[in-house]
Parts: sequence; C-alpha cells; structure tokens
Amino acid sequence: MNSKAFKTGLKTLAAASVVASTLVSTPSFAGKLSLGHTTWVGYGTLYLARDLGFFEEQGLELELQTIEEASMYMAAAASGRLSGSASTIDEILKYRPQFCFKAVAALDESFGGDGVLVNDSIKSIQDLKGQRVGVNEGSVSQFWLSYLLSQQQMDMSDLQIENMTADDAASAFIAGRIPAAVTWEPHLSMVRSHDTGGKVLVDSSSTPGVIVDVVALNCDVIENQPEDVKALVKGLYKAVEYTKENPEKAYEIMAKGVGGYLSDPAELAAAAQSVRFYNSPMSKQLLGTDDSRGDIADIIELANKTWSKLQGKTYDVKYRDLVDTRFVTAE
Repeated sequence: MNSKAFKTGLKTLAAASVVASTLVSTPSFAGKLSLGHTTWVGYGTLYLARDLGFFEEQGLELELQTIEEASMYMAAAASGRLSGSASTIDEILKYRPQFCFKAVAALDESFGGDGVLVNDSIKSIQDLKGQRVGVNEGSVSQFWLSYLLSQQQMDMSDLQIENMTADDAASAFIAGRIPAAVTWEPHLSMVRSHDTGGKVLVDSSSTPGVIVDVVALNCDVIENQPEDVKALVKGLYKAVEYTKENPEKAYEIMAKGVGGYLSDPAELAAAAQSVRFYNSPMSKQLLGTDDSRGDIADIIELANKTWSKLQGKTYDVKYRDLVDTRFVTAE
C-alpha cells in the first residue's frame, strides 16, 4: 500500500473512532471479551452460547454490541474499546494494514443469505451490463458482486452503480426505482413470496465458501488473554452443537439476542436456513493448522485482489497476518 493510501486509511479509521467512542466503552481485561457486529443470523450462535452460560462456565464474560457499520466497530477495536469483531473476512481484511488483529474462529458462511434482485427483464448476470444496480460500496455486497461479475469476464465499470445500503437497495428495487439490487435476507424471501415484479437472479448458495464470517480479535488480546480466547472458541462450538440438537429452542434464544429484523424466532429460523454454521471440524478446515493453510487462504487472496481493484490501492495481507490457528486446533 502506498504512503498516501495508508495515511488516508488511517484518517478514515481515526474519524470513525471518534464516532465509535460514543457507541462502545468496554476495554478488554482478563475474563472478559467484547465484540462488535452488524445484525446477521450467522452471529446468533454467539448469543446462544452467552445466554446458555457456555462462556460463563469457562470463566468468560462476552459482551456483544450491534453496530451497523463496519468502519465503526473496526475503529472501536483499533482503539481498544472492543476486543474484536464478528464480520466477514473480506470486510475486515481492508483494516489489517492499519492495526493488528487475527481470525481465531469461524462462525458461518452465507449459503443463500445474500442475493441479487432484478426485474423480470434481466435474465442473467450479463444482462446487468449498463443497468443501474444498488449496492453498498466497500461492503461484502460489493465484494460478492465483483466476484459474480468476474465469473462472466465483467467488472463494476460495466454497471451503473448506485451506492446505498443493502436495506435501502432492496427498498429502492421493490419501489421500482432501480432495476437491480444486491442485498440479503429477509429481502430475498420477501421478493420470492410476493408479487413485486422481480426475482432473485442469483444467491450465495451458488458461491459456497466466498462469504464467510469469523471472530477476529486484536493481537494484544490474543496474546494477553489466551485462556479467554480458548473459552470463546469452546463455548461457541458447544452452541453450534446445541443448535443441531435443539433448533427450535436455539432459534428462540438467538432471536432474542440478535434482535432487530431477526427478533421474531420464526424469521430467524427462516434466515438460518440460508447460512451454514461452522462447527469445530469445519472451522479447522477453514482456518488451517500450523503446518497447513486453510481454505480461508483462498478468500484472503480473492479479497486482496478484489479490494485492490475496487479501491485503487494495493492490498497484500498475508494468510499468517490474518489467521491464528492455535485455538481451533486445540479444540
């Protein structure tokens, strides 16, 4: 990354940190961790483990804070006001050159939870050429759209991008103001089940392993609180197993914790069908071991390439810079 780009990134993070300081104020200390995240079904297992006492029985208190903007919770992590984040690997990779953090556990992958909404005149990704498309620039939605386009030898310049949040993009599409939008559940299900004059052109079930969420912790937290990190990983995967055995009860607890548009257990249960919660073996395969790089290395490579092109500055984050395998391999 060149000097100008790095300084710009630092200024952006610093500005976000000022705002983040009004949202969070829970620095880490022994026996306690804090994570920032957006509202997403894939983070439900963290709430489940917390509310069932799976962390507490390991001597850990986990605080979860919903902050609907990645730059805000990453700024809070950078300033030490949060221990880390729950987020997609591509989303957080952009911040790794600015401060030290690593993925310690895998949470879920989107398997149908993200999608492209289009009107009935659009039949394929190629048909998006020249069309106005609502997408949140700099987010996982843009990352995923860029990946879809690359599969058809296209790029973002082939589209007329309307920068808006995923929720706003869905609203604009449903209102007929734009012909296409990149968004996520529950908007996809709503379009599928109602006569909106549109459809889901493609969803993330066609791109397994591309949109993956992880728990990433600050490097000083990892080094100074290794027992707390172990407790986090152990409690998390105990909750995943509980979900398999008691889905109805699990979704009820998750809905109460995650809240927002997922506060209804039925809505959360429906959304959960579009993700794959990672258990311990799956997490090991994703993150890898001391001797072998995991599948996440391919996502890191893709994210470096994608964001370098989209943002016009070089990202070259290494696998070992972004992943700590010690805790999943200890499971």
